[in-house]
Amino acid sequence: MSSDSRIDMTEGAIAPKLLTLSWPLVAGNLLQTLYNLADVFWVGRVGADAVAAVSLMFPMSWMFVSTAMGITAATIALVSQHVGAGEDRQADHVVGQTILLTVAVSVALATFGFVFRHQLLTLIGARGAVFTEALAYIEVIFLSLPLTFLFFAFRAALQGAGDTKTAMWLMVVSAGLNVVLDPILILGYGPISGMGTRGAAIATFVARLFATVAGVYILLRGDWGVKLHLTDLRPDPARLKKLVDIGSPATLDGWARSFSAVVMAGFVARFGPVATAAYGIGVRLMSVSWSVSGAVGQATATGVGQNLGARTPDRAASVTWTAMAATMGMLFTAAAVVVAFPAESMRLFIDDQAVIDEGITFLRIVAPSWAFFGAVMVIQGAFRGAGITKAAMALSFLSRWIFRVPVAIVVAFTWTVTIPGLGPVSSLGWGVEGLWWAYVVGAVVSFVVAVAWFRAGTWREGVLDHDAVPAADDD
Repeated sequence: MSSDSRIDMTEGAIAPKLLTLSWPLVAGNLLQTLYNLADVFWVGRVGADAVAAVSLMFPMSWMFVSTAMGITAATIALVSQHVGAGEDRQADHVVGQTILLTVAVSVALATFGFVFRHQLLTLIGARGAVFTEALAYIEVIFLSLPLTFLFFAFRAALQGAGDTKTAMWLMVVSAGLNVVLDPILILGYGPISGMGTRGAAIATFVARLFATVAGVYILLRGDWGVKLHLTDLRPDPARLKKLVDIGSPATLDGWARSFSAVVMAGFVARFGPVATAAYGIGVRLMSVSWSVSGAVGQATATGVGQNLGARTPDRAASVTWTAMAATMGMLFTAAAVVVAFPAESMRLFIDDQAVIDEGITFLRIVAPSWAFFGAVMVIQGAFRGAGITKAAMALSFLSRWIFRVPVAIVVAFTWTVTIPGLGPVSSLGWGVEGLWWAYVVGAVVSFVVAVAWFRAGTWREGVLDHDAVPAADDD
């Protein structure tokens, strides 16, 4: 594979190139899900305490992933815009500074986490046997944190240049390695003793080590559209500041999403185990739509960035509208199938009739809104490609913390408050269905806001200084 694998979004038919960029990203997202499911599947053979220990780590792991995604959102924006402008050496310089920043941040987080691992586990509620299992798991996961960050940096560098396939194939091999190692290290095989949750963490470490070493080698070779030059590993304060300025809102974006998911799950839990089980299955089905729209949003980021670098903002807008229309079409089709066969969709996961009945209600209310939420994710990708990550962050905040969580409180629960001058004000009290409608309101209203914001055109300038001094010479 060579730099011919790089997709140029600045010319030619938009739809085929978007498809070429998007499908490896969809596959990569699904492989990441496989990564996580493999750990839980084999750890489940150890016992409930082990499963609880791994599950407890998810919120903390998402915080780290959100941080890595924030840094690399800036990388995608800057690399794609430099590539679009024909400034390949500047794009390479961004890659070097990204590597420097990701190593510094990940080592700091890993050191902090390892030193305070006992206190962190106590804080998130690990007790007894679960604490012991979680400790064995998290100690290795903290050691693998720099590898995780470096792989995100590698993937973002190639994605910004228009190559999404190379990282996908590395994910295929890495996920396969993880799946093979999991049962051997968790349960034991031959001379290898089973290590339980620590074995799951070691399998993850080895898989990520392979992917990271291969990724760094590819960047050093420079045959895939961008290259890592050793001279670019010298700190460039101005470039590092720009990476942080663009990346930090994307990190906060991820945190806002993860915290809102925890809050909504807590709301659902108040209505009992049946509602919770139905919600859990419904979210699994929704996650497929997130994987698709998130991947198309990432491809849109590359297309928008390249076109802004090439100073063709009208084509950048066309990339966004094409991606949004395709995403909404796919998700409306998927929702139609789910709404037509809701019971069958639920029975893929569970046989309990009470859960199936609640799940039918959930799917019939929420599924038609998937397309609107997917469209928002595509527009967020466009803003990120333009480097306007604050707009993407604001849309995440609005859709969840303004249009969803408050609506859920008003619509689902029963309460009355007295407001001076107005008298008593009561909630609607629709019960758990109110939570499902809150998802719909959040999706549709945030869609209207996102489209209006994008049409305003505040993103059209991008974030490059076209008069900047060229980066350091080649090695």
